[in-house]
Amino acid sequence: MAEIRIGFAITGSFCTFKAVFPQMKLLVEKGYRVTPIMSENAYGTDTRFGNARDWVRQAEETTGQTVIHTIAQAEPIGPKKLLDLLIIAPCTGNTLGKLACGIYDTAPTLAVKSHRRNDGPVLIAVSTNDALSSSAASIGMLQSRKGIFFVPYEQDDFRAKPTSCVADFTKLLPAAEAALAGEQMQPVLF
Repeated sequence: MAEIRIGFAITGSFCTFKAVFPQMKLLVEKGYRVTPIMSENAYGTDTRFGNARDWVRQAEETTGQTVIHTIAQAEPIGPKKLLDLLIIAPCTGNTLGKLACGIYDTAPTLAVKSHRRNDGPVLIAVSTNDALSSSAASIGMLQSRKGIFFVPYEQDDFRAKPTSCVADFTKLLPAAEAALAGEQMQPVLF
């Protein structure tokens, strides 16, 4: 599996980082070559969930690769055919909306555009409080596109946050393997 190259893009759903980073490590342990990509906010924002520099260091130590965090660094992904699969985990509502509307103004979104120019598969792990409201249209648009796959997701707290959904990050590895085979892991919504 060492020849399979996976981009792992992290956007600003900071509360899910503790669930996401072990999945990055699992991919590396399974023999995939993982390149970390972070949005500018994920790369540089300290939050109550941790310091940015600690997350960056963890990503680089886990993968042995320098984090891609600018548009200029992400642009060569497609032309140089650097990846076999691009994962966005977590993928915020903001990123979903940008991808659905063709807005590529962050390192993760430009990585998607660049990777998709070669029909490369993209796997999205949703994490947004507005998945069943404002972001529902974006999710629907993306789910209908060729080459875009989703990690199965569910409502995470239907009483306190009735429109919020989050991916089951423990299913990221099998969802990635399905996406590499051109298949959507089922069920998508559980």
